[in-house]
Amino acid sequence: MAEQQHPLLKQSDIQAMAENEFHHPLNPESALYFRALGDAVGLQRIGVSLMRIPPGKESFIYHAHHNEEEWIYILSGRGVAEIGDQEYDVEPGDFMGFGIPQPPHHLRNPFQEDLVYLVGGEKVRFDVGVFPRLGKRAIRDGDTAYLVDDASLQEFWRSPESSSPEPED
Repeated sequence: MAEQQHPLLKQSDIQAMAENEFHHPLNPESALYFRALGDAVGLQRIGVSLMRIPPGKESFIYHAHHNEEEWIYILSGRGVAEIGDQEYDVEPGDFMGFGIPQPPHHLRNPFQEDLVYLVGGEKVRFDVGVFPRLGKRAIRDGDTAYLVDDASLQEFWRSPESSSPEPED
């Protein structure tokens, strides 16, 4: 039987954790350093991470999820949040929540100090991440994700109850 993680992480434990590094493969300006707090205490359905974006870098890529809600709480530093077609300066104490459906969003740090924040969200088995500026999407099924071009998508089926407009001739 696997050993159960303790539900408490002391600040000293968090500081002692190694930072993981991530660079989004579709964004050359992406550079994130994080500690997976939720994993460390055994959370299985919710992800929570302590994130750090160095000066001049960005988080992931302008995106939206189809099936996962997520949130961001700024702890220190300043950044620029792009939500939909608007940009907002963000600072310590600011909170962002992205329910379903969610607008595309992105976070960058054009300032001279690290931008540090908590981020969390659901861990669903199946999600579709949309990258609207690139005409691509990532389809995640469990531990595997597939990148597809929107132009290569073919409609397979549409629910008769769908509120989406019918295609024009």
